[in-house]
Amino acid sequence: MNTLMHGLRAWVIQRVSAVYLALFTVYLFFHFTFHPPADFSAWQLWLSEPWVFIAIALFFIAVLLHAWVGVRDVIIDYVHPVWLRFSVLTLAVISLLVMGVWFGRVLLGVTS
Repeated sequence: MNTLMHGLRAWVIQRVSAVYLALFTVYLFFHFTFHPPADFSAWQLWLSEPWVFIAIALFFIAVLLHAWVGVRDVIIDYVHPVWLRFSVLTLAVISLLVMGVWFGRVLLGVTS
């Protein structure tokens, strides 16, 4: 039962994040097609809106979660020695965390 719930949780995270990523990408496409920012200050003004800031932060959280579930599943399926699987999973987690911290610094730096 625990394995089933773990697999179901990963499946739900993958699907929900994919839907959010797709919808937000469509929004960004139409937004920038019809309202392109003229300069950096226009970017800052747009990013300073709370709902945009939250939506973009959720977008990158969804990217990281989506990537984690996909990479984790591939590693579990194809890396068989336990010590190597643990090492590769650890490297993947560290890489994704570093990317998340980097993104946070970028987002907070642009909006300040």
